[in-house]
Amino acid sequence: MLRLLLVIWALALALPASAQPFPNRPITLVVSFAPGGSTSIVARAVADKMGEALNQTVVVENRAGGGGTVGTRAVANSPPDGYTLLLGYTGTLAIAPTLYPNPGYDPRKNFAPIGMIGNAPNSLVVNPSFPAKSVQELIAYAKANPGKVSYGSAGVGTMSHVAAEYFATSAGIKLTHVPYRGTGPALADLIGGHIPMALAPIPAAHGPASQGQLRMLAVTSAKRSSLVPDQPTVAEAAGLPDFEASLYYGIVAPAGTPAPIVERLNQALREALASDEVKRRLATDGAEITAGSPADYAAHIDRDEKRWSVVVKASGAKAE
Repeated sequence: MLRLLLVIWALALALPASAQPFPNRPITLVVSFAPGGSTSIVARAVADKMGEALNQTVVVENRAGGGGTVGTRAVANSPPDGYTLLLGYTGTLAIAPTLYPNPGYDPRKNFAPIGMIGNAPNSLVVNPSFPAKSVQELIAYAKANPGKVSYGSAGVGTMSHVAAEYFATSAGIKLTHVPYRGTGPALADLIGGHIPMALAPIPAAHGPASQGQLRMLAVTSAKRSSLVPDQPTVAEAAGLPDFEASLYYGIVAPAGTPAPIVERLNQALREALASDEVKRRLATDGAEITAGSPADYAAHIDRDEKRWSVVVKASGAKAE
């Protein structure tokens, strides 16, 4: 009997990792921007709860650069085994494919969607010392000082970049772009008075605005945000009825990830999003949960890329 047990034990040790139940080691969730931005906030809100559902650690890793394309490309080229995931984001999956001549990945072909997390609008924020106290005053100031009003973004090709150019084009003004390696560094310089304005996700800008470090002028969604209901939308504040720029977040894996692993990860994501803690954290940061199936997220990525490719071309935004 002892010999039989030793043989079974030896065989178990000899089994390849792929034959063991998924997951059997920590999972990495890549955020393709510097810490402190909305993608990091959203990723960390769901990572721990997903880890609990999977009975395995989910580690959030920031890989910034190239307006989010560096980390996104790295995940696209990772082994399709479910152990390297990407926090999908409108900027990298819907905007970058048009903005960059060759971002190094195709949002439809190079990823296996796991599921959507939610969406959140941007907010138009300025330094408290900036003279404009409304969107209309900002537009008037920019028209009187063409090209002299700069704005910070999370990087070339991110939503905060393209949405700001979209806003400038729609309002008939000229703004000067100052790219950063993530929303966190951009907001730090905005708070410090090094730049006068930015379009930043509500999850990242709400805290500094509520503490008086920033002045929020409007939100970029079609409807007012439940987190800041007193803030008008850009559409109503500036008389731009068709203006809308919301961020969508989800999780994707490299293309070719086995369907059972995709389904297991989707189940864990749904469990995380259903938890009161994650609901509370995302709601506090102005994000609306929109859970769904892998097919739902695939369809959304397709629609979002088609929509933003038109906006990018119309705005004239280019990778610098």
